[in-house]
Amino acid sequence: MERRTGTISRGIRCPIIREGDDLVQIVTDSVLEAAACEEFALRDRDVICMTESIVARAQGNYASVDDIAADVKAKFGDNTIGVIFPILSRNRFSICLKGIARGAKKIVLMLSYPSDEVGNELVSLDKLDEAGVNPYSDVLSLERYRALFGENLHPFTGVDYVDYYQQLITAEGTDVEVIFANDARAVLDYTKCVLNCDVHTRVRTKRILKAAGAEIVYGMDEILREPVNGSGCNEQYGLLGSNKATEDSIKLFPRECSSLVNDIQKLVLEKTGKHVEVMVYGDGAFKDPVGKIWELADPCVSPAYTPGLEGTPNELKLKYLADNDFKDLTGAELQAAISKKIQEKKVDLVGDMASQGTTPRRLTDLIGSLCDLTSGSGDKGTPVVLVQGYFDNYTN
Repeated sequence: MERRTGTISRGIRCPIIREGDDLVQIVTDSVLEAAACEEFALRDRDVICMTESIVARAQGNYASVDDIAADVKAKFGDNTIGVIFPILSRNRFSICLKGIARGAKKIVLMLSYPSDEVGNELVSLDKLDEAGVNPYSDVLSLERYRALFGENLHPFTGVDYVDYYQQLITAEGTDVEVIFANDARAVLDYTKCVLNCDVHTRVRTKRILKAAGAEIVYGMDEILREPVNGSGCNEQYGLLGSNKATEDSIKLFPRECSSLVNDIQKLVLEKTGKHVEVMVYGDGAFKDPVGKIWELADPCVSPAYTPGLEGTPNELKLKYLADNDFKDLTGAELQAAISKKIQEKKVDLVGDMASQGTTPRRLTDLIGSLCDLTSGSGDKGTPVVLVQGYFDNYTN
Protein backbone atom coordinates (compact mmCIF):
# COMPACT_ATOMS: atom_id res chain seq x y z
CA MET A 1 0.00 0.00 0.00
CA GLU A 2 1.26 3.48 -0.86
CA ARG A 3 2.30 5.56 2.15
CA ARG A 4 0.39 8.81 2.47
CA THR A 5 2.42 10.43 5.26
CA GLY A 6 5.82 12.05 5.50
CA THR A 7 7.64 12.87 8.71
CA ILE A 8 5.97 11.73 11.94
CA SER A 9 7.17 12.76 15.41
CA ARG A 10 5.92 10.65 18.32
CA GLY A 11 6.42 11.38 22.00
CA ILE A 12 7.28 8.14 23.81
CA ARG A 13 6.35 7.73 27.47
CA CYS A 14 9.01 6.32 29.78
CA PRO A 15 9.49 5.59 33.47
CA ILE A 16 10.82 8.44 35.65
CA ILE A 17 14.59 8.20 35.30
CA ARG A 18 16.84 8.06 38.35
CA GLU A 19 20.60 7.95 38.81
CA GLY A 20 22.10 4.64 37.72
CA ASP A 21 19.17 3.59 35.52
CA ASP A 22 20.04 1.60 32.38
CA LEU A 23 18.99 4.01 29.64
CA VAL A 24 19.98 1.66 26.85
CA GLN A 25 17.43 -0.88 28.01
CA ILE A 26 14.78 1.60 29.17
CA VAL A 27 14.78 3.69 25.97
CA THR A 28 14.82 0.66 23.70
CA ASP A 29 12.03 -1.09 25.62
CA SER A 30 9.92 2.09 25.77
CA VAL A 31 10.07 2.57 22.00
CA LEU A 32 9.32 -1.08 21.23
CA GLU A 33 6.46 -1.21 23.75
CA ALA A 34 4.97 1.97 22.24
CA ALA A 35 5.24 0.45 18.76
CA ALA A 36 3.42 -2.69 19.89
CA CYS A 37 0.74 -0.77 21.79
CA GLU A 38 0.07 1.82 19.07
CA GLU A 39 0.56 -0.69 16.23
CA PHE A 40 3.26 1.04 14.23
CA ALA A 41 6.48 -0.49 12.91
CA LEU A 42 10.07 0.69 13.17
CA ARG A 43 11.84 1.34 9.88
CA ASP A 44 15.44 1.77 8.86
CA ARG A 45 16.64 5.35 9.47
CA ASP A 46 13.97 6.14 12.03
CA VAL A 47 15.49 8.40 14.67
CA ILE A 48 15.23 7.66 18.40
CA CYS A 49 15.86 10.83 20.39
CA MET A 50 16.13 11.36 24.14
CA THR A 51 16.31 14.54 26.17
CA GLU A 52 19.64 15.55 27.66
CA SER A 53 17.83 15.73 31.00
CA ILE A 54 17.25 12.00 31.37
CA VAL A 55 20.82 11.29 30.28
CA ALA A 56 22.27 13.62 32.92
CA ARG A 57 19.86 12.23 35.53
CA ALA A 58 20.91 8.67 34.80
CA GLN A 59 24.54 9.77 35.04
CA GLY A 60 23.86 11.46 38.39
CA ASN A 61 25.46 14.61 36.99
CA TYR A 62 24.53 17.08 39.73
CA ALA A 63 26.37 19.76 41.68
CA SER A 64 25.55 21.93 44.67
CA VAL A 65 25.82 25.65 45.30
CA ASP A 66 28.77 24.88 47.59
CA ASP A 67 30.53 22.97 44.80
CA ILE A 68 30.19 25.94 42.46
CA ALA A 69 31.36 28.32 45.19
CA ALA A 70 34.45 26.23 45.89
CA ASP A 71 35.51 26.22 42.23
CA VAL A 72 34.88 29.96 41.84
CA LYS A 73 36.86 30.67 45.01
CA ALA A 74 39.75 28.51 43.79
CA LYS A 75 39.89 30.35 40.47
CA PHE A 76 39.32 33.95 41.58
CA GLY A 77 40.47 34.08 45.22
CA ASP A 78 39.31 37.22 47.03
CA ASN A 79 39.27 39.38 43.91
CA THR A 80 36.20 41.33 42.88
CA ILE A 81 34.60 39.30 40.08
CA GLY A 82 33.01 40.84 37.03
CA VAL A 83 30.11 38.53 36.18
CA ILE A 84 29.14 39.55 32.66
CA PHE A 85 26.46 38.70 30.09
CA PRO A 86 24.40 36.16 32.07
CA ILE A 87 21.15 34.77 30.73
CA LEU A 88 18.09 36.13 32.55
CA SER A 89 16.57 32.89 33.80
CA ARG A 90 15.59 31.38 37.12
CA ASN A 91 16.02 27.91 35.67
CA ARG A 92 19.28 28.48 33.81
CA PHE A 93 21.26 30.90 35.94
CA SER A 94 19.83 31.62 39.38
CA ILE A 95 21.42 28.67 41.21
CA CYS A 96 24.69 29.18 39.35
CA LEU A 97 24.65 32.82 40.48
CA LYS A 98 24.08 31.76 44.11
CA GLY A 99 27.16 29.58 43.87
CA ILE A 100 29.23 32.30 42.21
CA ALA A 101 28.17 34.82 44.88
CA ARG A 102 28.93 32.38 47.68
CA GLY A 103 32.48 32.07 46.35
CA ALA A 104 33.06 35.82 46.03
CA LYS A 105 33.38 38.89 48.25
CA LYS A 106 32.17 41.40 45.66
CA ILE A 107 30.56 41.05 42.25
CA VAL A 108 30.21 43.58 39.47
CA LEU A 109 27.19 42.26 37.61
CA MET A 110 27.22 43.49 34.01
CA LEU A 111 23.99 42.85 32.11
CA SER A 112 23.67 43.17 28.35
CA TYR A 113 20.78 45.33 27.16
CA PRO A 114 18.14 45.76 25.75
CA SER A 115 18.08 41.95 26.12
CA ASP A 116 20.28 39.03 27.08
CA GLU A 117 21.97 36.73 24.60
CA VAL A 118 18.87 34.66 23.94
CA GLY A 119 16.38 37.53 23.79
CA ASN A 120 15.03 37.96 27.34
CA GLU A 121 14.30 41.67 27.42
CA LEU A 122 15.36 44.20 30.09
CA VAL A 123 14.00 47.18 28.17
CA SER A 124 12.40 47.64 24.76
CA LEU A 125 14.20 49.12 21.77
CA ASP A 126 11.47 51.75 21.58
CA LYS A 127 12.27 52.90 25.13
CA LEU A 128 15.97 53.08 24.26
CA ASP A 129 15.14 55.23 21.24
CA GLU A 130 12.96 57.55 23.34
CA ALA A 131 15.73 57.93 25.93
CA GLY A 132 18.40 58.55 23.30
CA VAL A 133 20.49 55.65 24.61
CA ASN A 134 22.91 53.80 22.31
CA PRO A 135 23.26 50.21 23.58
CA TYR A 136 26.39 49.67 21.49
CA SER A 137 28.38 52.36 23.27
CA ASP A 138 26.60 53.59 26.41
CA VAL A 139 27.40 52.11 29.81
CA LEU A 140 24.57 52.60 32.30
CA SER A 141 24.74 52.51 36.06
CA LEU A 142 21.87 50.93 37.96
CA GLU A 143 20.71 54.38 39.02
CA ARG A 144 20.71 55.64 35.42
CA TYR A 145 18.87 52.53 34.22
CA ARG A 146 16.15 52.92 36.86
CA ALA A 147 15.80 56.67 36.22
CA LEU A 148 15.32 56.09 32.50
CA PHE A 149 13.36 52.86 32.44
CA GLY A 150 12.08 52.08 35.94
CA GLU A 151 11.02 48.53 36.73
CA ASN A 152 10.77 46.10 33.81
CA LEU A 153 9.01 42.79 34.37
CA HIS A 154 9.68 39.81 32.12
CA PRO A 155 6.57 39.30 29.95
CA PHE A 156 6.42 35.55 30.62
CA THR A 157 7.65 35.19 34.20
CA GLY A 158 6.71 38.57 35.69
CA VAL A 159 10.18 38.82 37.25
CA ASP A 160 12.32 41.95 37.47
CA TYR A 161 15.61 40.16 36.84
CA VAL A 162 17.77 43.11 37.83
CA ASP A 163 16.30 43.15 41.32
CA TYR A 164 16.09 39.34 41.47
CA TYR A 165 19.78 38.85 40.67
CA GLN A 166 20.79 41.60 43.10
CA GLN A 167 18.90 39.88 45.90
CA LEU A 168 20.43 36.48 45.11
CA ILE A 169 23.90 37.97 45.43
CA THR A 170 23.32 40.00 48.58
CA ALA A 171 21.58 37.02 50.24
CA GLU A 172 24.98 35.30 50.15
CA GLY A 173 26.58 38.21 52.05
CA THR A 174 28.31 39.43 48.89
CA ASP A 175 28.54 43.06 47.77
CA VAL A 176 27.19 43.81 44.31
CA GLU A 177 27.35 46.66 41.82
CA VAL A 178 25.14 46.46 38.72
CA ILE A 179 25.98 48.03 35.38
CA PHE A 180 24.56 47.66 31.87
CA ALA A 181 26.82 47.38 28.80
CA ASN A 182 27.38 45.36 25.65
CA ASP A 183 31.13 45.85 25.27
CA ALA A 184 32.90 43.24 27.40
CA ARG A 185 35.77 45.68 28.01
CA ALA A 186 33.50 48.00 30.01
CA VAL A 187 33.79 45.73 33.06
CA LEU A 188 37.56 46.27 33.18
CA ASP A 189 36.97 49.77 34.58
CA TYR A 190 35.67 47.99 37.70
CA THR A 191 37.78 44.83 37.95
CA LYS A 192 40.39 42.91 35.96
CA CYS A 193 38.96 39.54 37.01
CA VAL A 194 36.05 38.37 34.89
CA LEU A 195 33.67 35.44 34.64
CA ASN A 196 31.91 35.68 31.29
CA CYS A 197 28.59 33.87 31.26
CA ASP A 198 27.57 34.14 27.62
CA VAL A 199 26.96 30.87 25.81
CA HIS A 200 27.45 31.12 22.06
CA THR A 201 29.75 34.16 21.99
CA ARG A 202 31.99 33.03 24.87
CA VAL A 203 35.15 32.41 22.84
CA ARG A 204 35.09 35.91 21.33
CA THR A 205 34.33 37.49 24.70
CA LYS A 206 37.32 35.81 26.33
CA ARG A 207 39.57 36.88 23.48
CA ILE A 208 38.45 40.51 23.73
CA LEU A 209 38.88 40.60 27.51
CA LYS A 210 42.38 39.12 27.45
CA ALA A 211 43.50 41.46 24.67
CA ALA A 212 42.19 44.43 26.69
CA GLY A 213 44.25 43.58 29.78
CA ALA A 214 42.04 41.36 31.91
CA GLU A 215 44.20 39.48 34.42
CA ILE A 216 41.92 36.52 35.27
CA VAL A 217 39.34 35.36 32.74
CA TYR A 218 37.16 32.27 32.95
CA GLY A 219 33.94 31.35 31.22
CA MET A 220 30.98 29.46 32.61
CA ASP A 221 32.25 26.58 30.50
CA GLU A 222 35.36 26.46 32.72
CA ILE A 223 33.58 26.17 36.07
CA LEU A 224 33.06 22.55 37.19
CA ARG A 225 34.93 21.04 34.28
CA GLU A 226 36.06 18.46 36.80
CA PRO A 227 34.48 17.22 40.04
CA VAL A 228 34.67 19.37 43.16
CA ASN A 229 34.17 17.52 46.44
CA GLY A 230 32.75 14.56 44.51
CA SER A 231 30.30 16.65 42.48
CA GLY A 232 29.20 16.11 38.92
CA CYS A 233 30.94 18.02 36.15
CA ASN A 234 31.11 18.50 32.40
CA GLU A 235 34.58 18.26 30.90
CA GLN A 236 33.64 20.29 27.81
CA TYR A 237 30.92 22.72 28.86
CA GLY A 238 31.28 23.19 32.62
CA LEU A 239 28.18 24.98 33.94
CA LEU A 240 26.80 25.71 30.48
CA GLY A 241 23.63 23.81 29.73
CA SER A 242 22.85 23.31 33.42
CA ASN A 243 19.35 23.58 34.87
CA LYS A 244 17.98 24.20 38.34
CA ALA A 245 17.38 20.92 40.21
CA THR A 246 16.60 22.23 43.71
CA GLU A 247 17.07 25.55 45.51
CA ASP A 248 20.63 24.48 46.26
CA SER A 249 21.67 22.30 43.32
CA ILE A 250 21.85 22.09 39.55
CA LYS A 251 21.68 19.31 37.00
CA LEU A 252 24.60 19.68 34.62
CA PHE A 253 24.63 19.03 30.88
CA PRO A 254 25.31 15.33 30.24
CA ARG A 255 28.86 14.10 30.19
CA GLU A 256 30.26 12.06 27.28
CA CYS A 257 27.41 9.92 25.95
CA SER A 258 28.38 8.75 22.46
CA SER A 259 28.55 5.18 23.76
CA LEU A 260 24.92 5.52 24.91
CA VAL A 261 23.55 6.37 21.46
CA ASN A 262 25.68 3.70 19.79
CA ASP A 263 24.56 1.04 22.28
CA ILE A 264 20.87 1.87 21.77
CA GLN A 265 21.36 1.66 18.00
CA LYS A 266 23.02 -1.74 18.42
CA LEU A 267 20.32 -3.11 20.75
CA VAL A 268 17.47 -2.01 18.46
CA LEU A 269 19.23 -3.70 15.54
CA GLU A 270 19.53 -6.91 17.55
CA LYS A 271 15.87 -6.84 18.60
CA THR A 272 14.24 -5.68 15.34
CA GLY A 273 16.75 -5.96 12.52
CA LYS A 274 16.25 -2.24 11.84
CA HIS A 275 19.13 0.23 11.62
CA VAL A 276 17.89 3.33 13.43
CA GLU A 277 19.72 6.55 14.24
CA VAL A 278 19.91 7.77 17.83
CA MET A 279 20.60 11.18 19.36
CA VAL A 280 20.53 13.13 22.62
CA TYR A 281 18.91 16.56 22.34
CA GLY A 282 18.56 19.65 24.48
CA ASP A 283 17.10 23.02 23.53
CA GLY A 284 15.78 23.42 20.02
CA ALA A 285 17.37 26.06 17.81
CA PHE A 286 14.38 28.29 17.13
CA LYS A 287 13.14 31.76 18.05
CA ASP A 288 9.75 32.65 19.49
CA PRO A 289 8.20 35.41 17.34
CA VAL A 290 6.15 36.92 20.18
CA GLY A 291 8.55 36.89 23.11
CA LYS A 292 11.52 37.20 20.73
CA ILE A 293 13.38 34.61 22.81
CA TRP A 294 15.84 32.34 21.06
CA GLU A 295 15.31 28.92 22.63
CA LEU A 296 18.92 27.73 22.45
CA ALA A 297 20.33 28.32 25.95
CA ASP A 298 22.25 25.04 25.80
CA PRO A 299 25.77 25.13 24.33
CA CYS A 300 24.59 22.86 21.50
CA VAL A 301 21.37 21.15 20.42
CA SER A 302 22.81 17.62 20.44
CA PRO A 303 25.79 16.53 22.57
CA ALA A 304 25.79 13.00 21.06
CA TYR A 305 24.40 11.27 17.99
CA THR A 306 25.08 8.28 15.74
CA PRO A 307 27.16 8.90 12.58
CA GLY A 308 24.16 8.71 10.24
CA LEU A 309 22.96 12.08 11.58
CA GLU A 310 26.07 13.94 10.47
CA GLY A 311 25.59 16.60 7.80
CA THR A 312 22.83 18.82 6.42
CA PRO A 313 19.75 18.18 4.25
CA ASN A 314 20.24 17.94 0.48
CA GLU A 315 16.80 18.75 -0.87
CA LEU A 316 15.10 20.30 -3.87
CA LYS A 317 12.34 22.90 -3.48
CA LEU A 318 9.20 21.34 -4.95
CA LYS A 319 7.37 24.62 -5.48
CA TYR A 320 10.40 26.05 -7.30
CA LEU A 321 10.39 23.07 -9.67
CA ALA A 322 6.62 23.36 -10.17
CA ASP A 323 6.76 27.10 -10.87
CA ASN A 324 9.89 27.08 -13.06
CA ASP A 325 11.26 23.86 -14.55
CA PHE A 326 7.84 22.23 -15.01
CA LYS A 327 5.48 25.20 -15.10
CA ASP A 328 3.67 23.83 -18.17
CA LEU A 329 2.96 20.41 -16.64
CA THR A 330 0.05 19.26 -14.45
CA GLY A 331 -1.30 16.15 -12.77
CA ALA A 332 0.46 12.82 -13.20
CA GLU A 333 2.86 14.24 -15.76
CA LEU A 334 4.02 16.91 -13.28
CA GLN A 335 4.32 14.34 -10.49
CA ALA A 336 6.43 12.05 -12.67
CA ALA A 337 8.72 14.87 -13.79
CA ILE A 338 9.35 16.08 -10.24
CA SER A 339 9.93 12.54 -8.99
CA LYS A 340 12.50 11.96 -11.74
CA LYS A 341 14.24 15.24 -10.87
CA ILE A 342 14.50 14.21 -7.21
CA GLN A 343 15.84 10.76 -8.07
CA GLU A 344 18.52 12.31 -10.28
CA LYS A 345 19.52 15.17 -7.96
CA LYS A 346 23.19 15.84 -7.29
CA VAL A 347 24.88 14.69 -4.10
CA ASP A 348 25.62 18.34 -3.23
CA LEU A 349 23.03 20.97 -4.15
CA VAL A 350 24.82 23.96 -2.57
CA GLY A 351 24.38 26.96 -4.86
CA ASP A 352 21.65 25.32 -6.97
CA MET A 353 18.65 27.64 -7.34
CA ALA A 354 16.31 24.65 -7.12
CA SER A 355 17.43 24.08 -3.52
CA GLN A 356 16.99 27.64 -2.29
CA GLY A 357 15.07 28.01 0.97
CA THR A 358 15.48 24.35 2.00
CA THR A 359 17.00 25.18 5.40
CA PRO A 360 20.60 23.94 5.10
CA ARG A 361 21.08 23.59 8.86
CA ARG A 362 22.65 20.60 10.54
CA LEU A 363 20.42 17.56 10.71
CA THR A 364 20.88 17.32 14.47
CA ASP A 365 19.76 20.93 14.93
CA LEU A 366 16.65 20.42 12.80
CA ILE A 367 15.66 17.09 14.31
CA GLY A 368 16.52 18.29 17.82
CA SER A 369 14.24 21.31 17.37
CA LEU A 370 11.42 19.05 16.21
CA CYS A 371 11.94 16.81 19.24
CA ASP A 372 12.10 19.71 21.70
CA LEU A 373 8.74 20.95 20.44
CA THR A 374 7.30 17.43 20.62
CA SER A 375 8.45 16.58 24.14
CA GLY A 376 8.09 20.07 25.58
CA SER A 377 9.54 20.98 28.96
CA GLY A 378 6.49 20.37 31.14
CA ASP A 379 4.32 17.44 32.13
CA LYS A 380 3.90 15.54 28.86
CA GLY A 381 6.01 12.67 30.22
CA THR A 382 7.61 11.89 26.86
CA PRO A 383 11.38 12.40 27.25
CA VAL A 384 11.97 10.10 24.28
CA VAL A 385 10.81 11.03 20.79
CA LEU A 386 10.64 8.73 17.77
CA VAL A 387 10.95 10.55 14.44
CA GLN A 388 9.88 8.52 11.40
CA GLY A 389 10.10 9.36 7.73
CA TYR A 390 12.49 12.28 8.22
CA PHE A 391 14.76 11.08 5.42
CA ASP A 392 11.92 10.30 3.02
CA ASN A 393 11.13 12.50 0.05
CA TYR A 394 8.35 12.86 -2.54
CA THR A 395 9.44 9.70 -4.33
CA ASN A 396 9.20 7.33 -1.35
